[in-house]
Amino acid sequence: MIASETQETPVLAVLCGESRPPDMRAVESGAVVRYTDAAGLPEALSGADALFVYDFLSTAVPDAWYAADRLRWLHIASAGVDPVLFPGLVESDVVLTNSRGVFDDAIAEYVLGVVLAFAKDFARSHDLQREGRWLHRESERIAGREVVVVGTGPIGRAIARLLRAAGMRVSGAGRRERTGDPDFGVVHASSQLDAFLPRADYVVAVAPLTEHTKGMFDARAFAAMKPSARFVNVGRGELVVTSDLVAALESKAIAGAALDVFDTEPLPPGHPLWTMPDVLVSPHMSGDFIGWRTTLVEVFTENFRRWRAGEPLRNVVDKTLGYVPSGKQGAG
Repeated sequence: MIASETQETPVLAVLCGESRPPDMRAVESGAVVRYTDAAGLPEALSGADALFVYDFLSTAVPDAWYAADRLRWLHIASAGVDPVLFPGLVESDVVLTNSRGVFDDAIAEYVLGVVLAFAKDFARSHDLQREGRWLHRESERIAGREVVVVGTGPIGRAIARLLRAAGMRVSGAGRRERTGDPDFGVVHASSQLDAFLPRADYVVAVAPLTEHTKGMFDARAFAAMKPSARFVNVGRGELVVTSDLVAALESKAIAGAALDVFDTEPLPPGHPLWTMPDVLVSPHMSGDFIGWRTTLVEVFTENFRRWRAGEPLRNVVDKTLGYVPSGKQGAG
């Protein structure tokens, strides 16, 4: 049962997509909960103390922001915060938190899976099986291969740990160059892509989307990779200039790509990436393990408890950076 609206009870707006978040009973017992879709968001925001963006792909928040007359806290059910990181929020006193940590291991498993799929030629084996053809081939080893993970947050670190466990040689790329990192060893400066991309057999993009990272993988970046390199994007579609990626694949400047995110989603019918050889396409699902929706609600519910108790919130985003700074995931 949703609590009745009183002055003492906080008002929570929840932006939903096609379905409501599961098991919100603990939250509903301590707040007036206004579930809404994008069209009803302005009305739901009026007088609301907090906003839970459960539909984390929605872009409705900026247009409805004018109605946020009492908002103190916004939580988004994703690690990326770019759908809500607009000037009105950045310049406000509203605290922004995310769901950092939920998808780390699942995305790392996805990356290991596509690396193995490329090395062991699983897609071709599947096609040959359907054709009933017995065609012996040799496959690649992944042990000893060089991987650069562009993005050194918790997802990037989970990827690095898993690929290292499989025998791969992993380095990272982030805002600052450094050595002695516990997960990456060496971290390159992401502003110097041309210097380290030529050594990589696999390049994994998992950087947050900011003004500095948008379009970072362009024709110049792909030209810097060796022709045998594979590109994996599990970050944001806008990290990539898609037309440049298509051109690099067509010209065989790189050997293949595994893409879970795109600058336009769903990927439009007839787009060349659908049918290009050596391209693996998945519909933004690399982190979506069975039960992920429940886990997202659990993360929000714990932060809601902390918010009601006046305790420091987890996963507070630095709105000027666009992500939770390292070591600050428990800060408030």
